[in-house]
Amino acid sequence: MSTTWEPRAPGVLRMPSGRLFRGRGLARPLPAGPRPGFALYLLGDEPPAVTWTSRWLHWPDYGLPTDRDATAEAFREAWERAETERVEIACGGGHGRTGTSLACLAVLDGVPAKEAVSFVRHHYDHNAVETPWQQRYVTRFADQAHG
Repeated sequence: MSTTWEPRAPGVLRMPSGRLFRGRGLARPLPAGPRPGFALYLLGDEPPAVTWTSRWLHWPDYGLPTDRDATAEAFREAWERAETERVEIACGGGHGRTGTSLACLAVLDGVPAKEAVSFVRHHYDHNAVETPWQQRYVTRFADQAHG
């Protein structure tokens, strides 16, 4: 029995390494099927408790995370866990913050920073990464991740 996501399930993004992440908007109901083993919640306010392991990153809507180091650490943890666990990345709508995070995870997975946003828009959601500063964050994250 697999402990990762079904690759064709809604919201699931397959990275070049084969790692799978489910992105979603918390404003919508929890999808049917297996629950995450680990989740990153990217919100301006602390999310409600869930029955799986989760981590909250303070990240205002249309903005950027408030703690760059904690965010980089959380992305590394999520990327490592995705090798053997169902990892969910979620914000309110599932586009801006979630897309930015998925693009940073793509960088960790080896996608060049200049291609990471396009990769996520093509394979996850064409509306992902909503603002110019979120796009710049991905590039700066690449410098931090590889620096």
